[in-house]
Amino acid sequence: MNKSAPDRVAKVRAFNRLYTGVIGALDEGLVGSAYSLTEARVLYELAQEGVTEVTELRRRLDLDAGYASRLLGKLERRGLLARHRSADDGRRQVITLTETGRAEQGTIEAATVTQIGTLLERLSEHDQHRLLAAMRLITTLVGGDGGDEGEGDPTLVLRPPRPGDYGWVIQRHGELYAREYAWDSTFEALVARIVADFVDNHQPAREAAWIAESGGRPVGCVFCVSGSDEKTAKLRLLLVDPTARGRGIGKRLVTECLTFARAHGYTAMELWTNDVLTAARRIYQQAGFELTEREPHHSFGQDLVGEIWRRTL
Repeated sequence: MNKSAPDRVAKVRAFNRLYTGVIGALDEGLVGSAYSLTEARVLYELAQEGVTEVTELRRRLDLDAGYASRLLGKLERRGLLARHRSADDGRRQVITLTETGRAEQGTIEAATVTQIGTLLERLSEHDQHRLLAAMRLITTLVGGDGGDEGEGDPTLVLRPPRPGDYGWVIQRHGELYAREYAWDSTFEALVARIVADFVDNHQPAREAAWIAESGGRPVGCVFCVSGSDEKTAKLRLLLVDPTARGRGIGKRLVTECLTFARAHGYTAMELWTNDVLTAARRIYQQAGFELTEREPHHSFGQDLVGEIWRRTL
């Protein structure tokens, strides 16, 4: 065990204590009911998940045979469920909820929904998204659940910039372009001017910016600003942090930018990039942009080929 392990174990245990306290798992009855957490889970699996066989119930709740038998016997004596042998296979035991059991489970379900709703109402809209993203991340890491099929990155939130985010945009552009392309500090100065101009002259009805946040931290950004004419929007400062690449974040940021521009009366969008930025160029091409101009230039301490890409909306 490495030196940091005891501290990490302590933090996990502290989180467990906090969360079991929040949901009332240590109370005499879950959400003010007469049932323990395990008893309530049995009723939930039978009513909501359609579980009917004892072996499947044991597997889902990780119960040993002896404990499961005693637990089911207790609930059966309360008149909440009935057990009988399967008509298809006499070796299998089948469970069904009685009318009383369904009514009790419905009461527990309603109380649980109210409890969680009250918890969420204490948080802002942004913090609710952060909480859900953190929960999905824990589920993915600990439970091995990669998220719903087709959902993409389950922890990703696209949100407007908050104070402090603009500094992150400038700093991260400067760091990454210096490291990956050997661009000098004049590029960071250009990014700073673009950001400052956006903040100083922001037109909410015509311009917007997004921060991609994953696991509670920024991992990308993009800006949509007024372009060369009234009907043309400009995409600027697309960035995806190396720690978050390969997850479709760049594509989602560009799509968000296009959707905003289309909804706010623009009929075209353009952007300026350089031919060395191959990953970004691929995203632009997949999003329907076409290369319209190329011009060599010396900027940021390098010989580059600048490009203008454009698409109609």
